[in-house]
Amino acid sequence: MAEIITRQLIDDLDGKPIDTGLGHEITFSYRGVDYRIDLRPANADKMDAALAPYIQVAEKVPTTGKPSAKSATVPGSGRSAEQLKAIRSWAAKNGYGPPQRGRIKAETIAAFDAAH
Repeated sequence: MAEIITRQLIDDLDGKPIDTGLGHEITFSYRGVDYRIDLRPANADKMDAALAPYIQVAEKVPTTGKPSAKSATVPGSGRSAEQLKAIRSWAAKNGYGPPQRGRIKAETIAAFDAAH
């Protein structure tokens, strides 16, 4: 018995099939989050055109040493750097006086969690 399995790539934006060999897998980052999208040539061109004015004035950031979305948490804390920054800010405004660097007391984190 013979079997043929066909793999069809689909445009993530409009759901239309992408012709073999013509797909564009585009990876990009926005606000610290990495994304990947598969597009047909027409939609890839639209994305390029939409982003062109921003790319022209943006500064290119080297990718070496860039934290990936998978390692967004600070080791040992289970929280992202943004969350820890928010905890420090909240704690300073509410009289907990956390250190600007280093470990935040468990009591301070618990109070922050209770308040939110």
